[in-house]
Amino acid sequence: MTIEDCRADFPITRDLIYLDSAATALTPKPVVQAMVEYDLRYRANVGRGVHRLAAVATHRYRDARDAIKSFIGGESGTLAVTRNTTEAIGAVVNGLDWRRGDRVATTLLEHHSNLLPWLRLRERGVAVDIVRPDAGGSLDLADLEAAVRDDTRLVAVTHASNVLGTVLPVREIAGICRDRGARLLVDGAQSAPHIPVDVAAIGCDYFCFSGHKMLGPTGTGGLWMREPDLEPLFVGGGSIESATADGYILAPGEERYEAGTPPVAGTIGLARAAAYLREIGMETVRRHEERLAARLIDGLAALDGVTVAGPDAPGDRIGVVSFTVEGMHPHEVAQVLDEAAAVLVRSGHHCCQPLMEHLDLPDGTVRASAYVYTTTEEIDTLIATVEEIARRAI
Repeated sequence: MTIEDCRADFPITRDLIYLDSAATALTPKPVVQAMVEYDLRYRANVGRGVHRLAAVATHRYRDARDAIKSFIGGESGTLAVTRNTTEAIGAVVNGLDWRRGDRVATTLLEHHSNLLPWLRLRERGVAVDIVRPDAGGSLDLADLEAAVRDDTRLVAVTHASNVLGTVLPVREIAGICRDRGARLLVDGAQSAPHIPVDVAAIGCDYFCFSGHKMLGPTGTGGLWMREPDLEPLFVGGGSIESATADGYILAPGEERYEAGTPPVAGTIGLARAAAYLREIGMETVRRHEERLAARLIDGLAALDGVTVAGPDAPGDRIGVVSFTVEGMHPHEVAQVLDEAAAVLVRSGHHCCQPLMEHLDLPDGTVRASAYVYTTTEEIDTLIATVEEIARRAI
């Protein structure tokens, strides 16, 4: 499948220019069809029944989970289905046996979901070291290395910034963690949808991601673990192997982390989304977004009154670009783009308020985020409309 071929699978793009994929990606027809097939042809609970529908549903669900695991190169580990990245990170936060005096290292580039849970651990006596990027939004790897001490138990970093689009060197960070005996959690919410991911090659201990950002349904995601070393958040349902009035034994593998009925249709849909992206090719997705991002950055940077946030010359990046228009609140710019040209973007703090304050952007930014269905003509429309907005603002 080519990038050009896939656009027909996204009906919303016929009437709108959708540039808010970093928040929630559009869903192609094959993904919707896979979920509808479950609901209409073999809807049943999984892992519990012996009748024919339960057998089919269980088989399809487990195959789907394995396919999602394979998509991120995690065949050798354990994948627990979650509702989203936030829940996956929370499972790590609450699944480890923290002790007073433990340390966590993270960065100011993080989404609130990979920052606030660690700050909350301070209430339990855990110290949190936060590495700050420079004024342009670049992170110095040496600063992160200095923050990882001998008593640092875990490092939590984003793989790709949801504000600036820059991709962090997670393999190098994993090497630092190994040298210091620390575990590594990678927030892959923005990387799994946009660049090739191989968690085994990265060398992380935990990888968290969301389905709704990678062409899948909302309410789906995953927590990949190199070893199933976390205490489950919940027990009951299919998460136990046996139970008596005196206690219980947890099920092995993934099942111990999936108490209750999982999102069966959603997981099947997410597996279809992963297959859809594989049909295009993740390297193709990456190159497509890099070209669009470069075109957008160059176009916006040439406009009077428009400032592009982030590093001046970033290396690898996903298709996310943040900018501001002098004299206008980001929400105003987003509203005018919608009304004047049917261009849909995100505006505000992007759940990264500490980063916005650090970059001296108290109102946040306008964020345009592209994906497989985005065209160069749509990027040019955005640039031309912003030019007109900026001219009127001045």
